[in-house]
Amino acid sequence: MTVSSLIEALGLTVHHEGNGDCPVSRGVVGDLLSFVMGGAPEGAVWVTLQTHVNIAAVAVLKDIPLIILASGRTPDAELLERCRQENIGLAAASASPFDVCGALHDLGLKG
Repeated sequence: MTVSSLIEALGLTVHHEGNGDCPVSRGVVGDLLSFVMGGAPEGAVWVTLQTHVNIAAVAVLKDIPLIILASGRTPDAELLERCRQENIGLAAASASPFDVCGALHDLGLKG
């Protein structure tokens, strides 16, 4: 599955697509940045409630191609700009983190 196909399958609101052709087969969910830094597999999609610029830095560190902001969250301007600069996909879902992760699992992604 690619970033673009995942965005389409989940019907996400796109703030920045990033590299739409980037493959994604794993996922991580968490709001504690140190947890994601320590446990996220490289190339995973990240589901979070955080909307500040620090999540972009973690995504760069872990080579995360797509961040999904759950529960209708919207990114702050600084986060959106950093995602554009680093070409990190940034999208939003109205669903809860639990439901987004369930949908990702249904699509075949594993944690």
